[in-house]
Amino acid sequence: MCSFGDWAALSDVVDEQTAMYLKTEVADGIIAPGYTPEAMEILKGKKSGNFIILEADPNYKNPAGEIDYREIGGTVFAQRGHGDKLITPEMVSNITTANKDLPDAAKKDMVLASIAIKYTQSNSVGYAINGMMIGVGAGQQSRVDCVKLAGRKVTTWWMRQHPKVLDLKFKPEVKRQARVNARVRYIEGDMTEIEKKTWAEQFEVVPEPLTPADFDEHMKKLEGVTISSDAFFPFRDSIDVATKYGVKYVTQPGGSVQDAGVTEAADQYNMVMSHHGMRLFHH
Repeated sequence: MCSFGDWAALSDVVDEQTAMYLKTEVADGIIAPGYTPEAMEILKGKKSGNFIILEADPNYKNPAGEIDYREIGGTVFAQRGHGDKLITPEMVSNITTANKDLPDAAKKDMVLASIAIKYTQSNSVGYAINGMMIGVGAGQQSRVDCVKLAGRKVTTWWMRQHPKVLDLKFKPEVKRQARVNARVRYIEGDMTEIEKKTWAEQFEVVPEPLTPADFDEHMKKLEGVTISSDAFFPFRDSIDVATKYGVKYVTQPGGSVQDAGVTEAADQYNMVMSHHGMRLFHH
């Protein structure tokens, strides 16, 4: 979650365990279909009673209908919304690659990643694994740049589990969120000399930098990742880049004149790719 607060949105009733988790996270509010009495009591006490708790209306419909409108500089743009577009496991059954071994877990990750980018600024792609989104790249003019941007987030997520990162020795007074930020900057490594001096003051023992070999060795251990795209991959470059981040499963709408070449690239990496046929542009 965001270092300085955000909102939590859930698609199921919030139970006590979920509320206890959110209690310690930096967040400003939550929206969900409902709350158990135990969860409500926990959340009501968050932020000294200022935590915003909203209940979603399952029957809500966009008053504008199926069309979303946006005014920019006196010009009104209209786009068909995605609210009625349901992403289902059946959608991803159209496998175009030679490898057609699609486990249920990967199918669920395809659905999850597609739902996430359905509501993300285009162009967008998302990486998922084990029911988690681990990287989203959005708002780029080039789709392969989305793949790279999200891939950097995947790298940061995965490298946080590297032994050197797990063994960082913080001073006792360093707060939780400061530790999170320090780990990320340690992984990214592109600190100025002034920043590095301030960063180093948080540790009892200043760590040695992560090496290219550390990254290469650890990233090779990441596998079984799914990537979804909100529109077709126009060239094979996205597939070539995605394989660096452990991608085994790919889902996209398809429909490009380059579909055959993209499928060939996926075959070369023994990936499993499905075409679900639904463009999810959001501008």
